[in-house]
Amino acid sequence: MVSLQPPICNFGWKAPVFDLPGVDGKRYTLENIRGRNGLLVMFICNHCPYVKSIRDRIVRDTGELLLYGINSIAIMSNDSAEYEEDSFENMQKVAQQYAFPFPYVWDETQQIAKNYGAVCTPDFFGFNAHLELQYRGRLDSSRKEAVMNAPRDLFNAMVQIAQTGKGPLEQIASMGCSIKWKEE
Repeated sequence: MVSLQPPICNFGWKAPVFDLPGVDGKRYTLENIRGRNGLLVMFICNHCPYVKSIRDRIVRDTGELLLYGINSIAIMSNDSAEYEEDSFENMQKVAQQYAFPFPYVWDETQQIAKNYGAVCTPDFFGFNAHLELQYRGRLDSSRKEAVMNAPRDLFNAMVQIAQTGKGPLEQIASMGCSIKWKEE
């Protein structure tokens, strides 16, 4: 397992479009999932210990962000042929087990992860109402173990984006496992 950190936010960068199948049988696009005040795009997977350790907090934060007009979507881009735990069937099980309040979609070709420049799981991209990037940072100050009362970096940034259209100037990069790319 390689631990990576994505680059810091490229403010104003426009969200690349996508059209991906969800575990619920629906298709999701950038246009049909965006919220009135913004969109949180998360690259996650099922097998990464970093993601496993924050699932409950992701569910909590994305559920609360709905109240601020921020929708969320989780994209799984790993090579599921090499990582069975990340299969579409297992994505369905995880989404149901954790009652994800957001679509969980499959990037089978990995093109969307490449378009976004995603490097790890979790990798968070917070966009404003104009789909301009305003946050690319960590969930909170916890790593693999939850820290009681840890400041909710992602949640607070997305609330600020919902209210002002702008993200915080200071952001701390997320940390996680590398995306498992297919051999070309």
